[in-house]
Amino acid sequence: QVQVVESGGGSVQAGGSLRLACAASVYTYTTRCMSWFRQAPEKEREGVASIYTINRSTAYADSVKGRFTISQDNAKNTVYLQMNNLKPDDTARYYCATTGPDCSSWRSRSYHNWGQGTQVTVSS
Repeated sequence: QVQVVESGGGSVQAGGSLRLACAASVYTYTTRCMSWFRQAPEKEREGVASIYTINRSTAYADSVKGRFTISQDNAKNTVYLQMNNLKPDDTARYYCATTGPDCSSWRSRSYHNWGQGTQVTVSS
């Protein structure tokens, strides 16, 4: 069983920055793709960013392109989400999830391992 733990959420004013971290307990077949999702109250969960840990290729939702950056450490089982120029619409609970063998899907049901989430609140 892979455990996933997020950290780094908090409250910030619009235009500010936050950095989220996600650590998987092991690096294995089902953690080759590590992604961030978010869910705001009364909204569906949406994929935000993903990274394929084999070659570090990344993908982003249109709503965060140019503002968010996903990266990984050399051990491959920890990823980060640098969020800059935050907007009130970015307010949500952010979840880290992993899957394998690749990042071909952002459908929630395709992901095997989920963290508990971390809250990000952006005030105007």
